[in-house]
Amino acid sequence: MTDIARLEEDTLRQINEAADEPALEAVRVAALGKKGAISALLATLGKMAPEDRKTEGAKINALKDKATEALAARRVALAEAALEARLKAETLDVTLPAAASPLERGRIHPISQVMDELAIIFADMGFAVAEGPDIESDDYNFTRLNFPEGHPAREMQDTFFLAPEAGEKKLLRTHTSPVQVRTMLAQKPPIRVICPGRVYRCDFDQTHTPMFHQIEGLVIDQSTHLGHLKWVLEEFLKSFFEVKGVKLRFRPSFFPFTEPSMEVDVQCRRQGGEIRFGEGEDWMEILGCGMVHPNVLRNCGHDPDVYQGFAFGVGIDRLAMLKYGMSDLRAFFDADTRWLEHYGFRPLDFPTLAGGLSS
Repeated sequence: MTDIARLEEDTLRQINEAADEPALEAVRVAALGKKGAISALLATLGKMAPEDRKTEGAKINALKDKATEALAARRVALAEAALEARLKAETLDVTLPAAASPLERGRIHPISQVMDELAIIFADMGFAVAEGPDIESDDYNFTRLNFPEGHPAREMQDTFFLAPEAGEKKLLRTHTSPVQVRTMLAQKPPIRVICPGRVYRCDFDQTHTPMFHQIEGLVIDQSTHLGHLKWVLEEFLKSFFEVKGVKLRFRPSFFPFTEPSMEVDVQCRRQGGEIRFGEGEDWMEILGCGMVHPNVLRNCGHDPDVYQGFAFGVGIDRLAMLKYGMSDLRAFFDADTRWLEHYGFRPLDFPTLAGGLSS
């Protein structure tokens, strides 16, 4: 085998064995660079006899052309292999759903969702939202609401009392009614507000927790009567449970801050562990209400001979349980992400009366 044939064999083998672009470039430099093996052979042509130069020149140039073509072909092969590897590493299976963004993975707690639903329903009826502090005075939580000192009605609510401040009794509010007191003290009638928020009582079981959520409504003006109260409650429950109509049953009851006071039952059907509202022959107690007691009006600076109104209250947690089929109130506060993933709502699915509160 001649030197040219041996150089051709070695060069082509090295080109084909080059594993990547840097290795291929090293082979090119060793063969065709200024000091490369093939370039060195070309440099010897000038010292040859004319007849030998013609013969050997053709062989050396043919070797150069083969090496150049092999380099180009290997370079293309390496590029294709690199692209194939990249495609495999970056494969996207378009048949699978796209991974949810953090915004989509987050969930709105059912309590927050229900509070938004209630705010939308009552805003449509002209109610504003009023808020107050969780730590209240005994005066606002009990006395101004017609709970006199030593009255048995104070025993109706198991209260978390705090250390007095400047001789004033402090407690965690047992209902959101103090917000009604603050509103009546700060505003002149007509008043139409709802008071959602956290409340606290010493109780803990499947349907009671030490902290829960409540919403109360208050209307004060010169001409409000029980007919208005009935209409508001019917529209509220019809919109919240998203049914065409509801039937209500009012039963006499007792609350210190209303007179007369009533418990309200709503028509429903209990079947197979499911409750459907707006149909059936069953009844479920759902809230308490009544006309604002004259003593409460008087305690908040309004003349009961001029003004009257109604108030109602319902547990937000219980509404959520009834509407969305949750059996244990304690799960609301367990911070279990699996439970929230199941019962929670997507952040951008805002409730609307037109589009559906829970759509």
